[in-house]
Amino acid sequence: MSWTDERVELLKKMWGEGQSASQIAKELGGVTRNAVIGKVHRLGLSNRGGAEEPAAAPKAEAKPKPAAKPEAAARPEPQTESAEPKPQPVAARNKIIPAGQPLPPQPSANEISPEALAKVNEIEKKAKKLTLMELTERTCKWPVGDPATEHFWFCGLPVQQGKPYCEAHVGVAFQPMSSRRDRRR
Repeated sequence: MSWTDERVELLKKMWGEGQSASQIAKELGGVTRNAVIGKVHRLGLSNRGGAEEPAAAPKAEAKPKPAAKPEAAARPEPQTESAEPKPQPVAARNKIIPAGQPLPPQPSANEISPEALAKVNEIEKKAKKLTLMELTERTCKWPVGDPATEHFWFCGLPVQQGKPYCEAHVGVAFQPMSSRRDRRR
């Protein structure tokens, strides 16, 4: 099967009408749903009508609303249907902190024993400071620093058997079960 001009036009027409990839594949014949999705993506149709139409539609609606409410009420039905799936709850997402900015206080940081922190500070002075490409199954994979800077590295000391970190970093990363249970209460 090849994508002829007329098959591509039929695909565009059906996609613009809101038909599913399965329906389009069945109508075209000889293609799978995934082939239709791939072609839609390559054609830049994946937003059902393109990114420009939804952006232009609210601006066009905002101007005529005060002058002609009956017209505006009649027009949004097809536009609203395509716009309804797009709103997503933004409040549910975690805030993204740009690289180089300090992180907010982490709850687990207060629960790490001072002895474990002192041990980690001493170990990090002796660390091999490896890059990602230098890590092996026998090197500690504890990240140190901000990944967005050139001063980022991994510990690189020998790992504790069965763990991804050296002894000092295991003490910080893995907490006893009882303290985790107490924290939940």
